[in-house]
Order: sequence, then structure tokens, then C-alpha cells
Amino acid sequence: MKISFHGAARGVTGSCHLIRCNGSRILVDCGLYQGPREIEQENAKPFGFEPAEIDYLLLTHAHLDHCGRIPLLHRRGFRGEIITTAASRELARLVMLDSARLQEDEARWKSRKQARKGRHKPVEPLYGTLDVLNTLDSFGRSAEYGTAMKLADGIDATFFDAGHILGSASILLELEEGGRSRRVLLSGDIGYSDRVILRNPVLPADADVVVMETTYGDRRHKALQPSIQEMYDAIDTTLQRGGNVIIPSFALERAQEILYYLREGVDNNRLPRHMQVFLDSPMAISATEIFRRHPECYDENTRELFSNGQDPFGFSGLHFSRETAESIALNRISGGAVIIAGSGMCSGGRVRHHLKHNLWRHDSSVIFVGYAAIGTLARRIVDGAKQVRLFSEEIPVNASIHTIGGFSAHADNDELRAWHARSGRPETTYLVHGEEDSMRAFAGTLTRTSVVMPALHEAHEL
Repeated sequence: MKISFHGAARGVTGSCHLIRCNGSRILVDCGLYQGPREIEQENAKPFGFEPAEIDYLLLTHAHLDHCGRIPLLHRRGFRGEIITTAASRELARLVMLDSARLQEDEARWKSRKQARKGRHKPVEPLYGTLDVLNTLDSFGRSAEYGTAMKLADGIDATFFDAGHILGSASILLELEEGGRSRRVLLSGDIGYSDRVILRNPVLPADADVVVMETTYGDRRHKALQPSIQEMYDAIDTTLQRGGNVIIPSFALERAQEILYYLREGVDNNRLPRHMQVFLDSPMAISATEIFRRHPECYDENTRELFSNGQDPFGFSGLHFSRETAESIALNRISGGAVIIAGSGMCSGGRVRHHLKHNLWRHDSSVIFVGYAAIGTLARRIVDGAKQVRLFSEEIPVNASIHTIGGFSAHADNDELRAWHARSGRPETTYLVHGEEDSMRAFAGTLTRTSVVMPALHEAHEL
């Protein structure tokens, strides 16, 4: 039995871990690297294993940094079975198709740029829409929380609700080989308790080996209620001075959570009833529709809203901007608009256009409600950049910048430690999916376990 680490090793993106047992190869996640160009270049490199030899791919959840390279895996020979929850299956289809479209758009743009220089060989995308459609045929059984699934002789897998996004899971692998057994628990991304919409993370059973994320292993989150009020205050103040509010947001979970709180704010007269909110993200709009189809993932309060005929994500001032022309029209609004657009890290998508038209304005605001990785545009703005480059222009940062940490979908240091404590007394704990400083800080809080921070493509005996 072996485990090897082929992504999110001393970094936050590109999650991908390989377990070998009894002649079978089980991949857990196959995510896209996101961040500076140097990091993104990792996406096209060899995986560190032979895709055609993978028998099963277990997907913890549908964020791009966990599912975004699955079409490339299939393109390079993977023909095994993909297993995930029903909600993650729907969301992964949406995310991968959107990623393919972006890959194809970028390849066409690069090809035109090369042609202007006299180089007429077209640039190939990392993968395309056809690759995604072919990949969808590999999705097999749907996992149900708490129910063990037999993968092969000596290999069982159980998915537990991770409370991170709709359909997210931690996975327990029960392995037997040569008279030896190991319980290997992979956290995926662990959610934060007592948030709206989703249930709290399910604390795991005992394990011999733990592989866990450390995104916020070095800090505690701000309290949720003050964070909600901070967002309300920032929006209200901006609207009163006649500016626009730009909220860069991840399309899955975060956009729906913000809509939930905006609806609550309007219902409770904490935000103006005439407030006009634009969800400017085709993927977030589609994701919201998928959310409505999976009440099995909701907490009690959200289920109750639905049962009473209320839409937890809707209110009178909400507009969906699905078409490109509708998005462009938003940039002609001089004030009074709240625009939620992707991507959360401002690494692409429509939000960059809205930043171009609003960052230079003293009366506007940008509200960051999610994690910003090192090297991303969002991180540069959060860290106090005086100007940023957008579409070949230097744009001064004059807008009010708000960073609200209480909305995180990731567990903080306290919750990560509580989650780990419930895993029993594992012999070894592998820390992944975190920046090195965060990993080291969290490692210092763990006792009665051997802690390893594996490097990329590093392999270990189980």
C-alpha cells in the first residue's frame, strides 16, 4: 500500500492524491492549478503517474482546484470509474464545461496573437468541450453519505458530508493487502460550522492515516454575524455615496451564500428594499439552479424555507445577467448597483471588466468575501496595491477595499484541530492544500501523530 501526492503539495491548488492497494490505483481528486502563470504552467506537465492505469477517481467536491484536470486526465488515457455524490456530479459537469470554454477562448486569443507575429501554428487548449463530454461518460456510481462502497477486493470507500460546498465530502478508504489493513481518511476541503444553507461537517471516525487540508491552518476566522453586518454596512455606505459595489465571488456556494444574506438583509430592513443586485456569472446562475435541486444537502433552516414556498436565494431586486451583452450593459451603470461576478480570485471572468470600470472610482467599493491565493489579482488588491494592470491598462485603486473573512467555506485552525482530534490517534498525518506557513503553523498544534508535509510527486508507504 502506497500513497503519493501529485497536487496541492505545499500549495493550495491542484489537489490530486494517488493510493495504490492490491493492484488497484485510486485517485482522489484531479484539480487544476490556479494562480500566477508559473503555477498554471504545472497544468500541462505530466501528472506524475500514468492516467491509463487509474482504476477509480474519487471526487471530494466540484471546485475547479479539485476537478479541473479530470478532462485532461481522460484525454491522456484515463478510462476508470469516477465516483462522487449526486450534487458534485452535476456541479462538476458545469465547472468542467466552463473551464473548457475558457481554455478554448484563451487558445484562440493566443493563436491570433501568434498569427500577428507571423507564427501560424494554432495554440492548443489544455482541453476542450469535447474532452469534457467524453469525460462525463466515466461518471459511474453516485456516493451516498455514510454508506460504504466496495471498489475492489480489499478496498472500500465511504463518503462523509464535509460541509464545504454542495455535495462535498471527506472520504474514508478501508484498505487490506497481504494481511495488513489501513484506514486512510482524506479530508477534501472541510467546511466551517454554523453557516447557512449546508449542514455542518460530519466529524470522522478513527483512522490510521489522515490526509488533510490546511488552507486556514494558521488563523481563526472572524465571527460570522459581525462579518454579515460589515458587508451590509459596506454596501449601504457605498450606495449612499452613489457608487457601485463589486463582489468578486466563487460561483459555487459563495455566490449562493451571499445571495442568501442579501435576501435576509432586505427582508429584515437592514438593506434598502430598492437595492438592485446583479448576479453576473452564467456558472453561478446555473449553480444556483442546481442548488435548488439538492435539498438533501441543506441544513434544517434552509429546508424549512423551501418547504414554506420561499426561495432562500431570491428577492425582488435580484437580476440574473447570463448573456454577455447583459454583462457589458452593467458597466454603463454609474451608481447604485451591487454586482456579484466571478472569479473570486479575479484571475479571469467578468469581474475583471467590472474592476476596470470601478476600481478607479472613489465612490465605489470592492468587497472580497473569499480566499485569495498568493499571486492572484485579488491578493494584490487585498495586500494594498496602488494600481493594477487590467486589459493592458494601469488602473489606479481608488475604490474602498473591504476584506471580510467570516464567509470562508474552509474550516479555520480551531475547527481543523477539532476535526483531526475526532480522527482518533492516527500514526501519520499528511498536510496538504495549504501555503507552507499555514501548514507549519498547523503542524505545531498536532500531537500524538507523525506529521508529514509531502513535496510534489512524493510517495510514502502506508
